[in-house]
Amino acid sequence: MTWTISRTEFDHPDADQLRRAQRAELDARYGSDDHEPGTPPSAADVPVFLVARTSDGHPVACGGLRPLADDVAGPGSVEIKRMYVAPPARGSGVAVTVLRALEAAARDLGSKRVVLETGTLQPDAIRFYEREGYTSIPLYGPYVGCAESVCFARDL
Repeated sequence: MTWTISRTEFDHPDADQLRRAQRAELDARYGSDDHEPGTPPSAADVPVFLVARTSDGHPVACGGLRPLADDVAGPGSVEIKRMYVAPPARGSGVAVTVLRALEAAARDLGSKRVVLETGTLQPDAIRFYEREGYTSIPLYGPYVGCAESVCFARDL
């Protein structure tokens, strides 16, 4: 399967559709809609948002980057936000393609390190990030003290 990856406005309908699907899936996994510590990402603080689309233009995956203050996760860190792949596209390789595109965009922003948070009830995400070279790090920023949070990083 082939995809196109393009920068898309955070509030674009395709981006919104994917983020809503992710939210519904996480709400079901965690049994509530209160599972994200800290400030939810928005168009104001996510300067890079990528959407992967099939050859016929159907959105299947997304992810964004939010720059962090140096005192949150170390100098030059950027956080991956809203990384998501629609269930029919899982296992197709699109997640790796989006992740590598996010890392390239982070380098373009001058970032030296990519960090992210996922949850204890997302073992598939944990395995994915570990397989792709991310290492477990102490909880940072708004995730400190959150029993359901797991954080990862990769130096660029």
